[in-house]
Amino acid sequence: MKYSGHGNFPSLPNEVFLLGLTPGELAVYSYLRRCEDHKTHQCWPSYKAIGKAVRLSENTVRKYTLLLEERGLISTEPTEVITKAGVKRNGNLRYTLRPVQEWIEEHYNRQLEQLELNTERQRTAKLMQTQKCTV
Repeated sequence: MKYSGHGNFPSLPNEVFLLGLTPGELAVYSYLRRCEDHKTHQCWPSYKAIGKAVRLSENTVRKYTLLLEERGLISTEPTEVITKAGVKRNGNLRYTLRPVQEWIEEHYNRQLEQLELNTERQRTAKLMQTQKCTV
């Protein structure tokens, strides 16, 4: 059966595979993409709902959420809910999925910075080696 492009399949940008995400990070990110409101780029599933969908514990989902945030793919904000009794409680996190171009650009900038740092280290090591030979 050929896929028609319709249905409950979240689209993932090809670039996401350049980031070296773990299977767990990829699963959580994919689920967030599935839940995302495409106008606001936000969603707010609970750790429990994400975990149930991708078959991970809530603690593991929390860990992967933090890693995705560190990588710059998502940002999170706490929300509040008011119970029927009028009591304020913590709600689910509000996830904002950052535009692909933003995090890809950051990824390439980090790679470039690392390359420049490595080049400077090699240059310094070579300079030190040269100075040792002349002493």
